[in-house]
Amino acid sequence: MKSLKNISWLLVFFSVFTPKFSPAQYPGERKSEREALVRTYIIGKGINDPAVISAMLKVERHLFVPSEIKPFAYHDQPLPIGEEQTISQPSLVAFMTDLLDLKKTDKVLEIGTGSGYQAAILGEIVDSVFSVEINENLGLNAQKLLKKLGYNNIQVKIGDGYIGWAEHAPFNAILVTCAPSDVPKPLQDQLAEGGRMVIPVGEKDKVQELVLLRKHKGKLKQETILPVRFVPMLKENGRRY
Repeated sequence: MKSLKNISWLLVFFSVFTPKFSPAQYPGERKSEREALVRTYIIGKGINDPAVISAMLKVERHLFVPSEIKPFAYHDQPLPIGEEQTISQPSLVAFMTDLLDLKKTDKVLEIGTGSGYQAAILGEIVDSVFSVEINENLGLNAQKLLKKLGYNNIQVKIGDGYIGWAEHAPFNAILVTCAPSDVPKPLQDQLAEGGRMVIPVGEKDKVQELVLLRKHKGKLKQETILPVRFVPMLKENGRRY
């Protein structure tokens, strides 16, 4: 289990862990930009899980954003992806992924597919990812892109993320990228014994709290990690949870 005592999102830490970057290992365009991003904003903020670092180096973020903002793809900032939605800043993607303390054999549920970038990061680390997106346009586009990129271990469903994906439960980890007012009960139920959930909780246009939940003997222990701001979790009628 990871210790959270020395993790702060407001301070920059420098890790003694230095991964070896191999051009052959991480093919694709704009490699030097990804390496600079990882060194400064991933390792530089205290994340040293080799699997997370490897995924952040490998997944090409510029493929997941609209053409007009591709020049900004490796800036550590959220970017608009259409449909009034955003792709989270890379350092936050890495941080939330790291909090899940993932193993290769884990089965992960993601709520809020968006562009598909976070799903791709998860898909580099674990055997199976199930991602739910309520916006049909975003969901279909992400599904098409992930399939094109060869992520056969990622399934995307258009649906209401609040109710999760019960037929594939239980999940070893659940990652939520949109904010409900409270932790959805269906997601709590679909978390496996010993599982972890990372979710932003709070009202729209207010500072929300990123929380980490762990299930032990059927009960959930909740820990508040840091203040964040995410798009709201929506119902099929467009209203927020």
